[in-house]
This record gives sequence, structure tokens and C-alpha cells, in this order.
Amino acid sequence: MNKKLNNNPHQGHRKRLRERFNKTGLEGFHDYEFIELLLTYVIPQKDVKPVAKELIQRFGGIQGIFDAPVSELTSVSGIGERTAILIKLLKEGATLYLKTRIKNKQVLSSPQDVFNFCRYALSGEKNEKFMVIYLTTRNEVLEVETLEEGTINRTAVYPRKVIEGALKHNASALIFVHNHPSGDPSPSKTDRKLTEDLEKAASTIDIIIHDHIVIGKNSHFSGRENGWLIKKTTSPSSQTAEGKKVAINYFAT
Repeated sequence: MNKKLNNNPHQGHRKRLRERFNKTGLEGFHDYEFIELLLTYVIPQKDVKPVAKELIQRFGGIQGIFDAPVSELTSVSGIGERTAILIKLLKEGATLYLKTRIKNKQVLSSPQDVFNFCRYALSGEKNEKFMVIYLTTRNEVLEVETLEEGTINRTAVYPRKVIEGALKHNASALIFVHNHPSGDPSPSKTDRKLTEDLEKAASTIDIIIHDHIVIGKNSHFSGRENGWLIKKTTSPSSQTAEGKKVAINYFAT
């Protein structure tokens, strides 16, 4: 086995990539070099740089590669099912890591914590998903749950199911998040109406709705920042005039 490795003309390059990563992480790496390093662990005895560059070109970058389905990844020459599954596993593992990290925080410090997690978790999804983040009175994360999954442009969400989830987790506050697979986070009239209905339902049992966030490809929309929500949150600076967009930290103490 050692003899085969020594005869591999690409082994020295692979070793140098790993040593660079071991010393400095991904700092200074080109996107294709990151993908190239990843591929070295599943594709032996082959120069994987051309494959990495082809993936970047085909899918437009790392996000596109991670979001691509297995069937599209395997259409690239040199990418078999095993490699494609590893790429998908890496994304799902990172999502799980971020979910665990957000749940293990004693108290969320800013809406940016939520945006970062949700953008990663929902990016590249082909159908709409509706997520709920359940919080305590101290803004500790109790659970992050995908409540509904719909079609490419519609998800049916029922206030009763949301309230049942809040009671189940003994939540004092909620954040709603859903994605727009089109990539445009601009909300629809249905999104606005849903937020109003959910806030009314939650208010009957004294549960606060912090926000309803719509995730697009490269940006997001915050219902709270755009004056959708009426009930005062835990932050004294959280009230906004209708239609006036204001940067809000509803996790401020």
C-alpha cells in the first residue's frame, strides 16, 4: 500500500493541501482548493483539481455545490454516488452543527444568530419549509422544528399546530422562518396574513412572536423590521411604525 502511495504523482500536492489546512484552516484557500481537498478523501490516485474546478464552474460556487442534488452532482465527470453523498453529508452535518450551536447558547444575543442558521439550513431547498424556533422568557432556544413542508411556492401552516408546538415545548416566545425557493425573499400577502393570524393565536395564551423571517438566496426579509408585528417584545426598542423598516434587536435585555 505504501508503495502505491509513493508512486502516486499527486500525493505530494495532496499532502501540501492538508498541511496548509492544518496550519491555517481555510484561510487563503481558493474555493476550488477547498473542494479539491475534500475530494482527496474519497477519490484516490487521481488529480482532483480539474474535477473541483468543474464543480465550481458548473454550480457557480461552494453554495451551489452543497445545494445541488445528488443526481446533478453525479452528472459531473469524476463524481460518483459515494462522493456526491459525502458532499451532501457535509452540508447536513454543518446544518446540524449550527442547530446544536444555536440550541446550546444560553441566550441568543442578536437576530443575526437566527439569520445565519436559517440561511444555511434552508438555502438550496426546492420546496418551501416553515420552521419554528421555540424560546424561553430568557430567549434560550428550546427547540428548532420544521413544522411544515410544501411545494415550490406554497406551504400550508395552521395556527392550531403552531400553538400546539409552543405548548408542547413550553415556549414563551416564537420565531417563524420560511424560505422562498425562487431566491427572492419578498413576502407575499399570504405571508403577511399568516403572520397576523399566528400573532393573534399566540396572544391568546401570552406567547410573544419575535419575528417572521423569509429566507431568500442571498438575503432575507424580517417582518418585525418592517412593522408587521404589533405585540411588544422583550426589547423596549422593538416597536415600529407601520411600514417603517428599523434595525431591531429583539433579544436585547
